[in-house]
Amino acid sequence: MKKDSNSKSGFSRRNFLKTAGGAAAVAGLAASGLSMIPGTAQAAVRGLPKKWDEEYDVIVVGSGFAGLAAALEAKNAGASVLVIEKMAVHGGNSIINGGDFCAPATRMQKEEGIEDSPELMLKDMLRAGAYINHPELAKMVAYGAKDALEWTESYLGCKYKSIGFHGGHSVKRAHATINQSGSEVVNKELAKAREIGVKVQTRTKMERFIVNEGGRVVGVEVRKNYRFPNESSGSTAFIKAKKAVVLGSGGFSRDVRMRMIHDPRLTDRYESTNQPGATGEAILAACKAGAMDVHMDWIQLGPWTSPDEKGFGFVPLFCERLVGYGPMINPKTGKRFFKETGNRKERADAIILLGDPVIIMGDTYAVNKQVFPNALQKGMEIGAIKKFDTLEALAKEYNIPTDAFLNEIKRWNGFVEKKKDDDLDCLIFKDARPVIEAPFYAARLWPKVHHTMGGLVINKGAQVMGLDFNPVQGLYAAGEATGGVHGAVRLGGVAMADCIVFGRIAGKNAAAEKAWS
Repeated sequence: MKKDSNSKSGFSRRNFLKTAGGAAAVAGLAASGLSMIPGTAQAAVRGLPKKWDEEYDVIVVGSGFAGLAAALEAKNAGASVLVIEKMAVHGGNSIINGGDFCAPATRMQKEEGIEDSPELMLKDMLRAGAYINHPELAKMVAYGAKDALEWTESYLGCKYKSIGFHGGHSVKRAHATINQSGSEVVNKELAKAREIGVKVQTRTKMERFIVNEGGRVVGVEVRKNYRFPNESSGSTAFIKAKKAVVLGSGGFSRDVRMRMIHDPRLTDRYESTNQPGATGEAILAACKAGAMDVHMDWIQLGPWTSPDEKGFGFVPLFCERLVGYGPMINPKTGKRFFKETGNRKERADAIILLGDPVIIMGDTYAVNKQVFPNALQKGMEIGAIKKFDTLEALAKEYNIPTDAFLNEIKRWNGFVEKKKDDDLDCLIFKDARPVIEAPFYAARLWPKVHHTMGGLVINKGAQVMGLDFNPVQGLYAAGEATGGVHGAVRLGGVAMADCIVFGRIAGKNAAAEKAWS
């Protein structure tokens, strides 16, 4: 594709990277210091291999929502496509995603009488993102989410069973998959990809992008038969991308060293909800090849996770269904401390400030109405969610001052009755009822690292942007490997929309590239 019109004549990416300023910029943008990026960006340019082991029109790195959406669109556009996945199983974080797809003005919303619009979703995204979102990218997600959702239904056959709420949104717009998991989408993407002839290779780790003398990405160096996390495992192979490479490799929340460079507070004290392979090395490889990154310091912690279970777990599916229906309590005081329907960063910061886990609770009416039985049952089986016959028993279990707690529940119930929270401005839904119906359910909450908002800069065509402010030729990206869409905070349920909107764009545009050889 042509360079942007504002590029200066004769000022190529390669010439830029040869300068001391370009090399220093790469070291800084890679966000890890020179110790993690030996030499300069020219390390990515080591000449073409003497022999390519495989070749395809389009190579997709990563097998989650974004990568598989890109692969499907590229294949349907007539390209030969290879998907590589470094782990032993496909899906990345997407396959363990909670399965909520936020989209506005949908059929299901209209059936429930929910008034929504792309404009309102965009407004919510920008407000939560502290208005540092790249507005055109955020707009594409908000305005493209409905079509992306319908694509998963009509083309993939995905099913959704209800609409829920996530903190920071103005209305209910989270469409829950039939199995309460992102696997509903990922597995059907994978099945469709195999059906139409996309080749998928697991245990294949991308080591570096291969860049030609003109600065174009022309392929990838990989380790086949890779055994995570053994970095010496497998054997080297070179795979040619005749048209383009699409990066859908996700973020870096599992790499403690990398996240601490950007936010030193995020030590190994903070567990991650992500799958073990979310280590971000593909982002660094792109920076070595001349890509620009953005918003790397903005790392999101999920405020709905529990210290009583590993990883993502089941409590998030309990907590996020209860906000607006039940209170969140500081067990030291027995009182509420922050609005339950605030966005993820607001709530996580408030919990961290207290210094210890807090309690989310609801009664039988709220739980039966909002929480999926499977999530409730599994959470109770491992002890992360607990059931109590009385409010007094709940208070005793978590060492909550009983009188203060009972008075706070009485106050909360008053707000529910009039549908207005005078204390903390929590959004209370029309169908919420006072917390009075036993048994009662509760879980402890402590934040875990969940999403890295930072990543590679892309344009509206999903092209990765370089240090010379022009697209890196032959390189596209989508999903959590990119930055700018969400700004300071990603709203819950928007990841699926982001991944599929830009994954599809990346795949279509990658397939439309003119072959370099």
